[in-house]
Amino acid sequence: MIKKIVLLFTILILASCSSGKPAIATTKKAAAVQKPRVAATKKPAYSKPTAKNYPSSNNTTEVIQSTSKTVVTSDLIHNYVLQYKDIAIGNMQKYGIPASIILAQGILESGAGKGDLAVTANNHFGIKCHKDWLGESVRHDDDSAQECFRKYPEAAESYRDHALFLVGKNRYATLFTYEKDDYKSWAKGLRAAGYATDPNYPDKLISYIERYNLHQYDCQVTGKNYTPISKTTTSPTKSTTPVKSSNSNSNDPNLYEVQKGDTLYSISKKFNILVDELKQKNNLTDNALSIGQKLKVN
Repeated sequence: MIKKIVLLFTILILASCSSGKPAIATTKKAAAVQKPRVAATKKPAYSKPTAKNYPSSNNTTEVIQSTSKTVVTSDLIHNYVLQYKDIAIGNMQKYGIPASIILAQGILESGAGKGDLAVTANNHFGIKCHKDWLGESVRHDDDSAQECFRKYPEAAESYRDHALFLVGKNRYATLFTYEKDDYKSWAKGLRAAGYATDPNYPDKLISYIERYNLHQYDCQVTGKNYTPISKTTTSPTKSTTPVKSSNSNSNDPNLYEVQKGDTLYSISKKFNILVDELKQKNNLTDNALSIGQKLKVN
């Protein structure tokens, strides 16, 4: 009897163990099925590509020749105007200098902010040291080699000093008798007062004002209606025609008559050639020049 009970108990235990095995196997299989879903959550999210900025099809290139030779684009000049127009308007309101003239001079003298003096000294108007300058300075080739130019901590200081320079010098007093928005008279008056030696200086300023509609900022100050200039104006900075003296009797465009104050260096800058090349063309053995002397420049 006891043997039968033990045998029955043993059979029940064995049956119990065998019935548990499928449940364990099923659990492992279910766990394996879950793995792909976990991996799917690690897939990186899709990011939409951003559009690229491409140059404008009307982005033309030109060379600005002032205290340094700078290659610029029309887009670069537009950006320069947008960056400094508010300062120019403020200076017009405070000092009476046309904003259009301020911006045009800034474009020309600084190469739209990319010229050597603008980059190294924040000097946007080519103002030299002169005797009354007590600030920092840099040396740069211009009418003569290694001339002293003013250096500023930031471009805004150059704009302010430009205004004070015109207001504080007696030779520019005539400028302030013109209408505030008469940019053509101001452009010619600056050259007549000796701001620049380039005889084409007024035409260059006027060209920038009319090509880039800088006169609109004068009108913002005066309250006058502004009418955009529709005519196409060719940049005088692209001209390769030599500048002739007004009192020269020569009809040869390849000759230049030496004027008072001219040096070989200033003439070489004016016609964009090297001093050594100028000397070689004219068989010069030294740097001596005489007024009225005719030089080959092409």
